Amino acid sequence: MARAGDDGDVVAQSLEQPELFARLYDRYAPDIHRYAARRLGDSAADDSPTLECARAGGPPSADTFLVAFRTRSRYDVTRSNARPWLYGIAGNLIGKQRRAEIRALRALARSGHDPVAESWSERADARVTAQAAHAPLAGALAGLSAGDRHVLLLVAWAELTYPEVAEALGIPVGTVRSRLNRARRKVRSALGADPAFTLDATEVV
Repeated sequence: MARAGDDGDVVAQSLEQPELFARLYDRYAPDIHRYAARRLGDSAADDSPTLECARAGGPPSADTFLVAFRTRSRYDVTRSNARPWLYGIAGNLIGKQRRAEIRALRALARSGHDPVAESWSERADARVTAQAAHAPLAGALAGLSAGDRHVLLLVAWAELTYPEVAEALGIPVGTVRSRLNRARRKVRSALGADPAFTLDATEVV
């Protein structure tokens, strides 16, 4: 049963009072936008600042809340944290633009310079370093399969736990672990022995 004030309670109440869904937007829109910007670039992820504008459709960060709003009746309101659900929706939308993501990563891999990638490191916390602005890492990410890259970045950039990633993607935790391990091996192999590019114990790229 949903508890008063948690995300499940907000979703449940929004079925009768749709305007309450804006609370989820206020809580999570900045994080979803940041994640989409890291994946696709600021211009592709750029977002309107209100839920009303998001309902009009548009880039992945706005459309995430549009889809969530339209499908909220299917949300399991016993789940107190809606972040995995929202990141799962965002990932599906980003997946539809995977060619744009690959183009952006490969361009960075060629040039080694990209203002969006540099902005990642400026906005990042301790888990995401200036490595993100370097060409080798961009090339390594571009070389991953869509499924492996999605798992890796949900852990590294969205900071979801393994169970949360499993919930977001609708896959078993064991599959999350296997995809993450495979992605880490490929990234390490692509980066070689360069000490500037390391994966720490939290599997952050």
